[in-house]
Amino acid sequence: MPAADVVRDLELLIRSRYPLILLDTPEDDRADDVVEHLAATLALPLFNWTASKGLRRAGVTTAAYDTAAPVKALAFIESSHLPALYHLHGFGDLLADNAVAAKLKDAAQQFGAMTGALVLSGTGIKIPDALAAMATRVALPAPDLEDYRRVLDQVIRDAGARMRVQVTLSADETAQLLTNLRGVTLMESERILTRLIIEDGKLDASDIARVVAAKRESVAKDGILQYVPADAGMNDLVGLAGLKAWLAKRRLILTEPARASQFGLSFPKGLLLLGVPGCGKSLCAKAVAKEWALPLLRLDAGALYDKYVGETEKNFRKAMETAERVAPAVLWIDEVEKAFAAGGGDADGGLSTRLLGSFLTWLQDRHGDVFVVATANDIERLPAELLRKGRFDEIFFVDLPGAAARAAIFALHLAKRGQPPPNFDCAALAAAAEGFSGAEIEQAVVSALYSAFAGHSPLTTELILKEVHTTRPLSQTMGDKLSALREWARDKTVNAE
Repeated sequence: MPAADVVRDLELLIRSRYPLILLDTPEDDRADDVVEHLAATLALPLFNWTASKGLRRAGVTTAAYDTAAPVKALAFIESSHLPALYHLHGFGDLLADNAVAAKLKDAAQQFGAMTGALVLSGTGIKIPDALAAMATRVALPAPDLEDYRRVLDQVIRDAGARMRVQVTLSADETAQLLTNLRGVTLMESERILTRLIIEDGKLDASDIARVVAAKRESVAKDGILQYVPADAGMNDLVGLAGLKAWLAKRRLILTEPARASQFGLSFPKGLLLLGVPGCGKSLCAKAVAKEWALPLLRLDAGALYDKYVGETEKNFRKAMETAERVAPAVLWIDEVEKAFAAGGGDADGGLSTRLLGSFLTWLQDRHGDVFVVATANDIERLPAELLRKGRFDEIFFVDLPGAAARAAIFALHLAKRGQPPPNFDCAALAAAAEGFSGAEIEQAVVSALYSAFAGHSPLTTELILKEVHTTRPLSQTMGDKLSALREWARDKTVNAE
């Protein structure tokens, strides 16, 4: 909800005699604006406290005597008996001290009989049980697109007053740039935009990717999710026409958010890709991120338990919060069945069951625009709850490539390695590689290249055919399992082709 709505809610809480308000936000500057607006609305004096400057009335440069220490600042507030708002910065970290918590309670109690309140701003403020009855928590909503647009306009004006600025963004490109800023604070967005303009004196379509790179840095600092370069696009996905068409329709919501909103459309939830290993499921996640110009975050579900023994649930929640902060983004959960395996609850003390519950809740109630691409190879280990309609926008089945797709995959991997596809009989290679996955085709090309390199000879169709004939693909070694997978997927998924 807009900041004005937050001010109205806070005004109602204060008039209802809530003496202690926790304003949940990571943005100190926005918290200051909201509390200042609130004080003006209520016609109350405003005091600000910081550990470095003590308690000062807004607009006054000097602090009340000897109020830098939190207990002394609270004692001053208690003895003043003044209807006022007191904004206590960084106070949440001090509440573990029993003396500070007790004095905060003493100072807050007076506002049960007069207008005013103590406002603590920050994130994750933990309130002691003794204060819980008098405290209420209000979340300051993240900035919306109009907030970022105002920052963009201001940065362009400020930079234009000092230097020549060339802005060549189209309306759609501007919308995408602003969308990619979502998840960073307004102050951070101002710094990012200012840096982009100052570096080359212009703002153009190339800066959209540079905004994504800036958000990438915040993910790297967190250390739970892995930022993955989106180095493959839709052209690298051979076949899968049905999946590509589905994704193309949903891409428009990024470039035309206003029109999408008028149609009642919200940001898509994501998709679940089931199928044979090596058939492009993981490549799809990279392609979506590249085509949509969004950061790609990867959560290795299989390593989640090993890496965070004893803290799996806590760190999983933190990973989801990070994804929301960076949003809009693509979240790639590889081999999702390893984290949320059906029937694993007893073996791990119920951890996988609890983790599944957390994930399902997040899928339903997420706050950021996070498009989830989950991949799975073993449908027998997937819990039924994850496959229920509504968890994902769609469930696609990715099968082995047909003859035409195999020929195109051979041509793609030959071209990537500097080998002109017209010099090879790709149709013959495709026929020989029946039952091969895309990854197995790539490996056949690579192995043939090694043979040619070792023999000081050019790569030929015959060398590749030799590698194909010596390879036993998964379709042979796991034929029964593949048949069962196809049978299961027939009525429960959409074919990606």
